[in-house]
Amino acid sequence: MTSPATEGPRDRQADEQLDQSLYARREKIYPREVHGLYARLRLAGVLGLLGIFYFTPWLRWDGHQAVLLDLPARKFYIFGVTLWPQDFIYLVFLLIIAGLALFFFTALAGRIWCGYACPQTVWTEAFLWIERKVEGGRMHQQKLDAMPMSVNKLRIKATKHTLWILFSIWTGFTFVGYFTPVIELGQRLAQFSLGPWETFWVVFYGFATYGNAGWMREQVCLYMCPYARFQSAMFDKDTLIISYLSGRGEPRGSRKRSADPRGLGLGDCIDCTLCVQVCPTGIDIRDGLQYECIACSACIDACDDVMDKMGYEKGLIKYTTQHEMTGGKTRILRPRIMVYAVFLLVIMGIFAYSIGTRTALGLDVIRDRNRLYRETAEGLIENVYTLKILNMDKIAHRYTLSVSGIPGLEMHTDTEEIEVTAGDVMELPVRLRADEAELEARSSKIVFDLVATDRAELKVQEEARFLGPR
Repeated sequence: MTSPATEGPRDRQADEQLDQSLYARREKIYPREVHGLYARLRLAGVLGLLGIFYFTPWLRWDGHQAVLLDLPARKFYIFGVTLWPQDFIYLVFLLIIAGLALFFFTALAGRIWCGYACPQTVWTEAFLWIERKVEGGRMHQQKLDAMPMSVNKLRIKATKHTLWILFSIWTGFTFVGYFTPVIELGQRLAQFSLGPWETFWVVFYGFATYGNAGWMREQVCLYMCPYARFQSAMFDKDTLIISYLSGRGEPRGSRKRSADPRGLGLGDCIDCTLCVQVCPTGIDIRDGLQYECIACSACIDACDDVMDKMGYEKGLIKYTTQHEMTGGKTRILRPRIMVYAVFLLVIMGIFAYSIGTRTALGLDVIRDRNRLYRETAEGLIENVYTLKILNMDKIAHRYTLSVSGIPGLEMHTDTEEIEVTAGDVMELPVRLRADEAELEARSSKIVFDLVATDRAELKVQEEARFLGPR
């Protein structure tokens, strides 16, 4: 190896070329603002999703925050449903539904999630809107960045970043508001008395929003998001993709509006590059399908506007499929889509049924494992259990407990009244005694029945085993 002192110009040039081949320095992208059908749909999606995120924590439901993930109390409020750690299975259902929905919509419409609903896309659109309001459009931003630093440039940049930071802090505050009651959180923030963990997460989530949406932008999609890497595994020849019709557009070239492109030997593409200028990831859709494309449809709106002004038919860039581009017919109902749809509907049905039939009462039976059984002075066989009764309702309840499964089975508890407050867990020691003559096997099945005295439909059964000498 050569030392820096003995390294020649040729060696340094080789190192520079190697660095460039391993890492391409980011060039800032200035996406041009675009108007059109898909731009309006994207704006509606951004406003709707941001509205849901920022306003949901302020909604009230039955005297509490409508959506609150109360980790210290180990319960999640989701409108009229209260979930407990025992309801972890519902989270599994939601994750499965989200995964199947992603597969279904990707196979059907490509990266529609990335272009319209991904948090990175949504918050980047919000930051771009702030940037355009402060610095102006694409040309103004490029001129401003090319200018040397001045008082006016510093003022504009400071204004933009101040608004970005305030918006990011509000985002972090809202995020924490899903885990700490947002009204209480706001009061403590106003009094500068936030706890260390709340402060950390407000700052962390705000910093992540500021960095991802303000600075990194397309870098997150290109280098950090794994979805772009494996999305092609879910594509087929009937998946909707955004494509440039090269057979119609080539050869491209500029011309007057009144000129006949066929007489000039040109296609419909006038090579205005607007499709590139509006792309948030900086790609040229005319080069074909690329993993960097997030299917935001900005290039479709830009190209349709140009085609309309030139008097050409729209759709030079459009949603299409590989089958359609090769002269075939797109099939929407195909095996992959139908399999995804069936699995998705089945899982959603099971989830809805489970939530609808869920009982706000839990019962766990833990058998004493120190001794299998013991014989009492009366000659009866005794087993000891600990019952954990979880009241998952919003009010306190009293319960009656019974047990069945062995003739003449006796139950003894330390308390006659079983009352559990809302959201509490009660541990109840229970001793069961049975005549040895009634035991048909060494291990017999028994069933505990727990019923609320004020609500007969609020009941639960739990099986256990009674052990004896046989």
